[in-house]
Amino acid sequence: MILIRLFGLLVAFLLCRELTAQASKPNIIIVVTDDQGWSDVGFNGAKDIKTPHLDRLAAEGIIFSQGYVSHPYCSPSRAGLLTGRYQARFGHDCNPPYIENDATVGTPLTETMLSEALKENDYRTCAIGKWHLGDHSSLLPPQRGFDHWFGFSAGGMNYWGRPQGKHRTIYRNDKPVEPTELSYLTDDFSEEAVNFIIENKEEPFFMYLAYNAPHAPDQATQEYLEKTRHIEYGGRSVYAAMVAAVDAGIGKIDSTLQAHQIKENTIVVFLSDNGGRAEHANNMPYRGHKGMLFEGGIRVPFFISWPKGIKKTGIFDKPVISLDLFPTLLAASNSQPKKELALDGVNLLPFLKDTDKEAPHDILFWRSVGGFEYAVRQGKYKLYMSSYKDRTLLYNLDQDPFEHQDVASQHPEIIAELEKKYEAWNSEMLAPQWLDPHPENVEKEAERWRQTREKALPPSPRK
Repeated sequence: MILIRLFGLLVAFLLCRELTAQASKPNIIIVVTDDQGWSDVGFNGAKDIKTPHLDRLAAEGIIFSQGYVSHPYCSPSRAGLLTGRYQARFGHDCNPPYIENDATVGTPLTETMLSEALKENDYRTCAIGKWHLGDHSSLLPPQRGFDHWFGFSAGGMNYWGRPQGKHRTIYRNDKPVEPTELSYLTDDFSEEAVNFIIENKEEPFFMYLAYNAPHAPDQATQEYLEKTRHIEYGGRSVYAAMVAAVDAGIGKIDSTLQAHQIKENTIVVFLSDNGGRAEHANNMPYRGHKGMLFEGGIRVPFFISWPKGIKKTGIFDKPVISLDLFPTLLAASNSQPKKELALDGVNLLPFLKDTDKEAPHDILFWRSVGGFEYAVRQGKYKLYMSSYKDRTLLYNLDQDPFEHQDVASQHPEIIAELEKKYEAWNSEMLAPQWLDPHPENVEKEAERWRQTREKALPPSPRK
């Protein structure tokens, strides 16, 4: 009888310990917007676009004033974020074309995604919104560690959910969603997120919420357009309305977390996938836009909030990169994947909790289209081999954070050193496994830039 009681107590103890461990695991929500500019959120100083819900969450957490993504446009940036590795390591430094019947076009199955690592730790997982990491059935979210998927596979989608071929159809898991079931896609994604939280509030969950807003096409409802009537430039006004829709959704998500008393132990990360697009977005005061390796193309609005785990609030002013999210969230959730992962990111928790005063990174690299363009940042210096400008540039970001003064001619030794480090890093990378039209687009934009400047010159004097 005594042995039976002892066994019962042991079982109860182990069960209690398991329940306590489950309860202590933080919920995790990563929110990614599409082509949103640095200055298109209030917490980075936007005056014309109001983002009160994002601003409140940012104020409750830590804002990364030098928060980078690993690539200046959509798909490669997302591949880096979800694998915690430079996407060039597996040849994913171009946007994939839509090829439904080719399992080699997209983030390869040999790469472990954050969703898969967290699922091993008994997380419920979901992906909502834009995927853009491969259209073959084996590369879609349900095969990449996500228990639930609501979204589309390709790189773009209209906001009314109207099918544009199979790859531009909204799916819920393996079934297409009828357009009559949808309203405005940003709202639909937010509603799906709220429902998932409510249904999974009793267990730890991971949500990857990837809005396609404010990516083109420029479409918004009257409700959100009313919020931006004060913006006289029509294109900017519609773009701002698309941002307002995202902010409203974040407000609903935050309210849901509060209503179910799980906000304290929920990590919320917010960032854009790359710099703002050339039209309508605002990356000021930084130079450049989406597609460029100037700061405006890779420095993004970025914050993390976790009331229970990170008590400190404010601004973290050292460089971090989206690759850091994978190891940081593994550490926060006490997850230990079965497969050993060679991550390029850094666990940021010691830095955010002030137990480590050093900078998280000594050096950071960027590569676009197999080296068509590339950049290196080490300390205060940033090298940029720019095809837009057809030369190698060097900036002292401490003195010139907006990249106005090229100091390459003054520091040939620094150019040589950073070039050497890039070549060593690049030797570990794979060639692009597919190509996109980015080089052609760069050449066209550079030519338009040249012609526009020439038209601005005064006429030649008469002979």
